[in-house]
Formats: sequence, structure tokens, C-alpha cells
Amino acid sequence: MLIRRETPADVDAIRAVHAAAFTAPDGGVPVEATLVDALRADEDWLPAYSLVATGPDGQVVGHVVATRGRVAGQPVALGLGPLGVLPDWQRRGVGSALMHAVLGAADARDEPLVVLLGHPDYYPRFGFRPAVELGVTPPQAWGPQYFQARPLSAWHESIRGGFRYASPFDDL
Repeated sequence: MLIRRETPADVDAIRAVHAAAFTAPDGGVPVEATLVDALRADEDWLPAYSLVATGPDGQVVGHVVATRGRVAGQPVALGLGPLGVLPDWQRRGVGSALMHAVLGAADARDEPLVVLLGHPDYYPRFGFRPAVELGVTPPQAWGPQYFQARPLSAWHESIRGGFRYASPFDDL
């Protein structure tokens, strides 16, 4: 497996990964499959944080993206998601490799904080904890165990307040 930045040739494969990795309540196209396209068109898109995992044949088998997020209106955070892996590649370390890669890239680029909405049994292994413990509050009434944050090397305690994802998340 290789982790690399997304290229224009990967767009359809990324959409297919998220369509296969997630399910929609109505059985249609999952929101994650179209969310990445909307994020790409948004001003908060950060190409350095759109990463794919490829298998031995070069097929895109996983994808993660982080876009600019804001805490108390300041661009001091990333909003992570979606993270998707093709079903045949799940439970083989692809998701973990993508998480480590995007967190490493964010830390290397002096991002202070990464925030996500995710399962409380999965993300703590990557250093995530309830964001409210850091003084960062969710944009909606999500349970604090699901709204999580990971401080990076550039984080400082003055980063406190309400979090806002890139605008395409507002339509979810």
C-alpha cells in the first residue's frame, strides 16, 4: 500500500471509495460520496490534506481529507472527514495508515488542531479526545464523545470556542 496526495485522475475512484464504504439511510448514494466533490469546490479546500491509499496494482482503495476549520472564527484547525476504505480493504490497516499520514502532514505544516465527528471507540487510538476537554465546542448538539479533537505540536491553550467546518458540511 502507498499513501499519496490525490491527483485529478483519482476523483472518480475517490467517489467510488466513499460510495462503497458508506451507506445512505434511503439506500441511495451516501452523502460522503458527494461531500468530497463539494469540498473540492470550496474555499476551505486544502489539497495537501486529500490523501489516497493505493493497492499493489495502483487502485485507489482508501481516501481521507481534511479541510480548513475555524475555532471562534479563526483558521486554526482542520476538519477531518470523510475517511473511507473499500470494503475488501477494511480491517487491513488502510484507515490507520491514512489517519497517520494526514495527521503527520498536518503536524508538519504547523496545523494546531484536527477536529472530527467520529466513533468514540475508534479515534482515541490516534490521540483524539472529546473536543470539549480542549475548550472547543461542536457546531451542532452532537454528543461530546463523538465530537473529538487532536491537538498537534502547534496547539496552544488559547484555541478555544465554537468550531465551524468548511461550508459544505452545513448541508449535511
